[in-house]
Amino acid sequence: MTQDEMKQAVAQAAIEYVEAGTIVGVGTGSTANFFIDELAKIKHKIEGTVASSEASAERLKGHGIEVFDLNSVSEIAVYVDGADESNKYLHLIKGGGGALTREKIVAAASKKFVCIADESKLVDVMGKFPLPVEVIPMARSLVAREIIKQVGGEPVLREGFTTDNGNIILDIHNLEIMEPTKIEQILTNITGVVTNGLFAIKPANVLLLGTQDGVKTIT
Repeated sequence: MTQDEMKQAVAQAAIEYVEAGTIVGVGTGSTANFFIDELAKIKHKIEGTVASSEASAERLKGHGIEVFDLNSVSEIAVYVDGADESNKYLHLIKGGGGALTREKIVAAASKKFVCIADESKLVDVMGKFPLPVEVIPMARSLVAREIIKQVGGEPVLREGFTTDNGNIILDIHNLEIMEPTKIEQILTNITGVVTNGLFAIKPANVLLLGTQDGVKTIT
């Protein structure tokens, strides 16, 4: 199976977690796009969606799927999204596409978070993929200094990129994340940080992993 075929397989498997008549949270990125395309096949069964980015909202609308503002819904039954890295405890690094803040918000509002990824994303120790941190622009230098002082690594500005919220992203390179929950909390507490791409305090509930042998379910 190619990487895209694995992504397609986990997207199809994630449809099993979608309940009729509910609101579905939808993530951002290449794997989430496969899920959106699968969701379109059963759009008549769901009430609608909440999207974690403008790009995903546009793709959903292109399929004729209703997209609600999060403030207008009381509950999201399931949130389906990809990851840039995951460990066996379902702690994740997300935000390679820059939508980490909205992804974390939609995940927090959802009863269940189903992560879909291909087998290359499962690692023993996270951090090889640079950890994204969304930052208020005026705080860029302050936050970069505090990151180096408090957790280490090498924060690098993501050039030419602005988030849907109008902020910038610092990607932390060369960081070996041995304690994801602790690192997430430290970064969250730095003044000027909007959020960071670690999903460890509230990890995924289910990881559907695309492999050469089919889809593996990790809980």
